[in-house]
Amino acid sequence: MLRFTVMVLAMVALPALAQTSIYRTVDEDGNVVFTDAPPADTRKKIERIENPHINSMPPPGDIAPPPAPADEPQDAQPGFEVVITAPANEITIPNGPGNFSVSASVSPTLQGEHSLQLFMDGSPWGDPQRGARWSLTNVFRGQHDLTVGVIDESGETLAMSEPVRVYVFRPIAR
Repeated sequence: MLRFTVMVLAMVALPALAQTSIYRTVDEDGNVVFTDAPPADTRKKIERIENPHINSMPPPGDIAPPPAPADEPQDAQPGFEVVITAPANEITIPNGPGNFSVSASVSPTLQGEHSLQLFMDGSPWGDPQRGARWSLTNVFRGQHDLTVGVIDESGETLAMSEPVRVYVFRPIAR
């Protein structure tokens, strides 16, 4: 394909390479015109400009095709990057019933049977899901470490986010 392209370009360029003369004419109003053919009107002042040097460049040598990609196993999993986007790390959830939301982002997007699992203090929270938002309710008072993992259909964790620590502040019932 490369050789064909070079041949076509050479064939198009050959007539231009053969033409080395340029004609300069000045009309009655003093306008200067450059052309590659002498004008038909011989009353005009015609100046022939020889182009002694034609810009040229030798064709490129044979270009080796790029190496074939290494055979990858068909079940190769993409490398996922998971980040918890909310809540912020080291945030305190104020007085209340211990309700807050967790959001995450994952790239590349989930494929096939992959899903996301929220972990609180190392234990799964809820069922795996395709969405990246969780609404937590009635979370106990204290410090909690949240992580989000990408899991496959067999439950194996493929990627895990960095932990985000939250402090839930709830009144103690007396």
